Amino acid sequence: MGLAITVHYFVDMIENDAEGEAAFRDHMKVLNVILEREGLPPHVEPEVRGKAKARRHVGSFPYSFLHYLRRAYAYVHEDQPLTPLAEGDDPTEDPMIEEANILLDSHLLCHSDAEGYYVPIDFADIIVDDEIPGGMIGSSQRLFAELVAVAPAIGIELDGTVLSDKVAAILADEDESVPYATERLVWLTLFEKTRVSIANGTLIVFS
Repeated sequence: MGLAITVHYFVDMIENDAEGEAAFRDHMKVLNVILEREGLPPHVEPEVRGKAKARRHVGSFPYSFLHYLRRAYAYVHEDQPLTPLAEGDDPTEDPMIEEANILLDSHLLCHSDAEGYYVPIDFADIIVDDEIPGGMIGSSQRLFAELVAVAPAIGIELDGTVLSDKVAAILADEDESVPYATERLVWLTLFEKTRVSIANGTLIVFS
């Protein structure tokens, strides 16, 4: 098993799983109660797919892979030079992650690695609430900004905040011999999901 990261999850439920659709509608009601408590607008999840499409990427990977990218972002967050993780080391044990987490201000770092949502609404602070799967709600816009910030450290070239089709294709075809291969694989997945989430107004769902 591993972490699946999806957009238009609700559309998939409508098309394929009536029971899942009903359960997700209930989740959305709870989500909007929480957003209202935080003074944020409600989220209306689209029931049809939007125009923006994700480019080729890996949609799921082992849970541990996410922590490689989180470690890289922690170094950027703390203005420290990133070095590759030594073979056999656990990225979650890097003290830089704990240091970067002190203020709980990162939407990449402060989120469940197994379940939960990023909402296409721009808000500064991660929302913590046990009523929602994963216990934390992130902002797609803030996650996108953090992905842009970490890109140079792992050798990804952007034009401002835009990933070209050429670079996206290179990333999708890379193998493990490329420096920061795991970080780059996860980055591309999250970048494509956040881009579609913001453009189409759809949740990013971790499951």
